[in-house]
Amino acid sequence: MKQLCLATILIAILMLTLSPVANSADPLDVWPELAPGETTRSTGDIQPYRATEIPRVTRVVKISRPTFSVHIADEPNGSAVVILPGGGFGKVVPDKEGTEAAKWLNQHGISAFVLSYRTTEGKQSPGWVKPLQDAQRTLKLVRSQAEKWGLKKDRIGLVGFSAGGQVAARLLSDQGKLSYERIDDVDDVAHRPDFAVLIYPWNIYDSANDKLVEGVSVAKDCPPTFLAHTHDDRSSALGAVLFYAGLKKNGIESELHVYGNGGHGYGLRPVNGSQISSWTDHATHWLKRVVK
Repeated sequence: MKQLCLATILIAILMLTLSPVANSADPLDVWPELAPGETTRSTGDIQPYRATEIPRVTRVVKISRPTFSVHIADEPNGSAVVILPGGGFGKVVPDKEGTEAAKWLNQHGISAFVLSYRTTEGKQSPGWVKPLQDAQRTLKLVRSQAEKWGLKKDRIGLVGFSAGGQVAARLLSDQGKLSYERIDDVDDVAHRPDFAVLIYPWNIYDSANDKLVEGVSVAKDCPPTFLAHTHDDRSSALGAVLFYAGLKKNGIESELHVYGNGGHGYGLRPVNGSQISSWTDHATHWLKRVVK
């Protein structure tokens, strides 16, 4: 009996050793020590759940130590994305706009890394700076360890919801320039994503000047991008429309869907009286066509 148990343990250890795509049990750090400009390392506090939200929605505040969770597809095709949840920069919503999207992508062979980026409090401004740094670094980490996760380095994408969508738009506009000082060899790896999905990108439209906000523009090296928004979203769909127009003008493979209603912050969940939850069907079709 002891020999059988020992053999079972050895086989289990061998399987773990040989498998390059096992999901990590705990979130992984974005930065080796303190993140740029930080003096603390806190993964944040979970706010009380709202009784009216079923399924419940997790909201995490006061994050100074960004981490990402790993979700490798059961039948991986070598593609992966870094997911940036929303939360208005003061919080991060890691499930409704993170792990739920990872589950959908995993079903289509795409692995996912859900980033809980740093948040800001009060009137700290601008709120996108720290999340952008964290997003750039995470993309570099994922690409630098592509072999470990069983990924192809030229099939690493970016998905952003709401505030995360704004960060994603800024990253797509950065032309490969770092927003922080290089710290190690990981920062020598390119962070430009090979494709992107922006879902109700928040506040990228400058209504006073009828254009995209400063820092968001469609560079000629912008990767193929899918966008979805709603007409009745207070964070105007005009931002998504103008971003799409830039993609079109530059001849970049892209797709835009603006639904009549559905509001904001729905993630992948259905909204009564709206067809907004069908955006994943369109995105799936687009991804299968573009990500090869």
